[in-house]
Amino acid sequence: QVQLVESGGGLVQPGGSLRLSCATSGFFFSSYVMSWYRQAPGKERELVANISSTGTRRNYADSVKGRFTISRDNAKNTVYLQMNSLKPEDTAVYVCNAKGGFFNFWGQGTQVTVSS
Repeated sequence: QVQLVESGGGLVQPGGSLRLSCATSGFFFSSYVMSWYRQAPGKERELVANISSTGTRRNYADSVKGRFTISRDNAKNTVYLQMNSLKPEDTAVYVCNAKGGFFNFWGQGTQVTVSS
């Protein structure tokens, strides 16, 4: 059974930091490209960052470059998103995604709210 379970979301003040985790099971994690997406109310889902299966290549949305860092631990089947200098416009549900071959798996998401 494939599972992607996000954690680490919450309420944070502008300028603060959060670290999201996505713990996975049920598939060969180290063969999959892992991504973080987010969806704010009334907006389309957008790609925040992704990381190659080996962790050597990373891509970021322009809106988060220099503030967010994606990483993965293939021994723990987990992908992370370190978010610094958070802004109110970062408020969204953050969702973990795994893509490999014909397969595309999604987590349930974790809420991140940036507000004073």
